[in-house]
Amino acid sequence: MAFAGRRDAPEPPDFAILKRLARDQLIYLLEQLPGRKDLFIEADLMSPLDRIANVSILKQHEVDKLYKVENRPTSSTSDQFCFLVRPRIKTMKYIADIINADKMAGRSRKYKIIFSPQKFYACEMVLEEEGVFGDVSCDEWSFYLLPLDDDIISMELPEFFRDYFLEGDHRWINCVARALQLLNSLYGPFSKAYGIGRCAKMSYELWRDLEEESESDSQGRKPEIGNVFLMDRDTDYVTALCSQVVYEGLVDDTFRIKCGSVDFGPDVTSSDKSIKVLLNSQDKVFSQIRNEHFSSVFGFLSQKSRNLQAQYDRRRGMDIKQMKNFVSQELKGLKQEHRLLSLHIGACESIMKKKTKQDFQEMIKTEHSLLEGFDIRESTSFIEEHIDRQVSPIESLRLMCLLSITENGLIPKDYRSLKTQYLQSYGPEHLLTFHNLKRIGLLTEQSPGETLTAVESKVSKLVTDRAAGKITDAFNSLARKSNFRGISKKLGLIPRVDGEYDLKMPRDMAYVFSGAYIPLSCKIIEQVLERKSWLGLEEVLRLLNGNEFSVTESAGEDSPAWESQRIILTVFLGGCTFSEIAALRFLGKEKGYKFIFLTTAITNSARMMEAMIETKA
Repeated sequence: MAFAGRRDAPEPPDFAILKRLARDQLIYLLEQLPGRKDLFIEADLMSPLDRIANVSILKQHEVDKLYKVENRPTSSTSDQFCFLVRPRIKTMKYIADIINADKMAGRSRKYKIIFSPQKFYACEMVLEEEGVFGDVSCDEWSFYLLPLDDDIISMELPEFFRDYFLEGDHRWINCVARALQLLNSLYGPFSKAYGIGRCAKMSYELWRDLEEESESDSQGRKPEIGNVFLMDRDTDYVTALCSQVVYEGLVDDTFRIKCGSVDFGPDVTSSDKSIKVLLNSQDKVFSQIRNEHFSSVFGFLSQKSRNLQAQYDRRRGMDIKQMKNFVSQELKGLKQEHRLLSLHIGACESIMKKKTKQDFQEMIKTEHSLLEGFDIRESTSFIEEHIDRQVSPIESLRLMCLLSITENGLIPKDYRSLKTQYLQSYGPEHLLTFHNLKRIGLLTEQSPGETLTAVESKVSKLVTDRAAGKITDAFNSLARKSNFRGISKKLGLIPRVDGEYDLKMPRDMAYVFSGAYIPLSCKIIEQVLERKSWLGLEEVLRLLNGNEFSVTESAGEDSPAWESQRIILTVFLGGCTFSEIAALRFLGKEKGYKFIFLTTAITNSARMMEAMIETKA
């Protein structure tokens, strides 16, 4: 509930138009190749395409057969091939191989490549080198924004995180700028823009340049979104590395939510079939539990089940007329709700089984110790045991990275030890993975100057029993300056709890991590919105390496558009987690804001680690 005296959060704009625009543009591009044609689709575009234009729509526009882009020959008899692809060099070679194979066989066809969201010069160069550039026509499907829910928009660019933060590749920044330009033109001008991070700053500046060049007429429109807040993922790695415990986050970690939907297997459906379920606010059951801490979900589902049964039982005392009305008006909705309830109960049971097997409680306890800076030696031992038991290469990496970031790097002895154990357990090919993690700043080694002094080392050697372990940890904290510790203290990220934290009636955003930690990204957004600037956060910004900005675009709170000022577009560059979404939704209810989430892709700790894993020499 919102605080007394505050207005309820305003309604978000209608983002359905974004789907219609994307669908209309795709249909226009397909019709530029008149007649029947086969459509080849890149794997990671299949789910977004299904949300925009399903098979029946494609068939209406003379798409005969659909193929997945993969490394195998095709036996199609069509005279026209259309390729809907990402701008990747390996995909260009795949297309060139098909065209050259047709040439060798004396087969004549028309070829069209539709790049999404844009084409790059490097792709055209590959086609030219392969000798097929003159045989294809190229177009762009400017598909920048996919609404996944009323308040979540994804750019579906999972490569963004690795390309920008690891490789330093800026090619996707233009897509972010154009996405902001599109939102600005459709929903009116933003009144104020905030941001932190190099990528956020570059995206904002390019967007402003595009606005000036286009001379768009959005300035005359009534704004529907007041403020925009851009944030780089590397501003807050810790939040993304922590285990998610809100229901939607756990579903994502366990089953992988893909493009707003999830495949529930036989273990959830209690049948031989898998079911694809769309997870959004239209799901009456899911919408009520998605942001809840997992410990509260079973109780809610049990109560919901009893309520549904009571509604079914009302039929017993009905006369014929009442029964007729019940069947025609209520029964279908009750059956749908019952089906969804069964699926979410099954999902909860499946999550419980999987998390119990992975010693989930011990892992959460270790994470909380790392966040608070206590029992670091015990936490390191837990990670070593996790590696030695070969529980999960992804989870082992994640815990090592969390240890490294919260401690501002590992002491050389621990770094070498953990690295050696990991390579022995999971294979020496992961040497490149460690190289990547070091480059991106997720798993680093402290320099000699940051380790314990000679006196502190002697004192540490005297501490042998476990009871005195915290003294060693205290010396470790004195010996090196930790940015995370400093930021955590300045912003109060670790709440002081008197008694047990009530997860059913949370009082702050820390509930998304069981009351142990307020997400840094969300705390920064809260602080800037309260202050309406970065003033007073100078020390935090210094620890975060700055690159912040704050720009007033148009009239402020005194304008007639004050209602829109409480609608905040939060742009996460490099991915946004469901934990952050839940935390900001909570903040929005408390403060009367409405947050809209624009992310390059939905992410979690597993996706971050997978982006870093390199096993090929």
